[in-house]
Amino acid sequence: MSEADVVLSSAAPLTRPTLAAQLRDCGLQQGQCILVHSSLRRLGWVAGGPVTVIEALLDVLGATGTLMMPTHTADNTDPANWCAPPVPPAWWPILREHLPAYDPARTPTRGMGCIAEAFRCWPGAVRSHHPIGSFAALGPHAQRLTADHDSLAAMFGEESPIARLYELDGLVLLLGVGHDCNTSLHLAEHRASWPSKCTLREGTAVQVHGIRQWVSFEMLKLETDDFIDLGSAYEAKHGIQPFLVGQAEARLLKQRPMVEFAVQWMNQNRH
Repeated sequence: MSEADVVLSSAAPLTRPTLAAQLRDCGLQQGQCILVHSSLRRLGWVAGGPVTVIEALLDVLGATGTLMMPTHTADNTDPANWCAPPVPPAWWPILREHLPAYDPARTPTRGMGCIAEAFRCWPGAVRSHHPIGSFAALGPHAQRLTADHDSLAAMFGEESPIARLYELDGLVLLLGVGHDCNTSLHLAEHRASWPSKCTLREGTAVQVHGIRQWVSFEMLKLETDDFIDLGSAYEAKHGIQPFLVGQAEARLLKQRPMVEFAVQWMNQNRH
């Protein structure tokens, strides 16, 4: 959808106060610890774009709340595994040699949306050190959420920010996106067991003692094809109804029971 289409479909521009009011109406409160996945264009036309959305979220959470967003860098992976789009095999060794090493301060996000990209650069935001699956956070729990996210194999596992969010009994806000973007379900993948569960050979460019290196490692093969069905089953069981923020369908969910449900669902439904 073009910006012109967004303008035409919007009755009025969304502002910082109107967004904050709608977020409060949907259950967001001061002091909460929350992971947000988002799509700006699905909200409608926002006066100030991603900056306004972040300001509205911070207004509601207040000084005692903690905001976290995914800042993943899927382009810093082994090109042999790329599929959106794939690249010719002849390119693979060139890319492995020349992809820039991950730098939390400089490496941009990929595919996370412009709200997450703006939040990555937000004053005071702390970004974790995983070269592929990083998160950024701001607030009292930011350091706890993002610390020690160094194990390459545990991108979304027990040493990840989403596992720290689980410990804090935090929430997930899906703002204009569905469960196919819900990274907390990857934590459930690490905890669940199903017959075809397996690992994948991955690679990434990192700094090792100040020197750029290409590192290969084994990690869980992640699957997202059933995340929408899983999310729908969870919402149906618990009577969860989406709400509107602007024009976007949104869901505010407690992460811990959702992950626990997802583990059992994967155990029963994956083969």
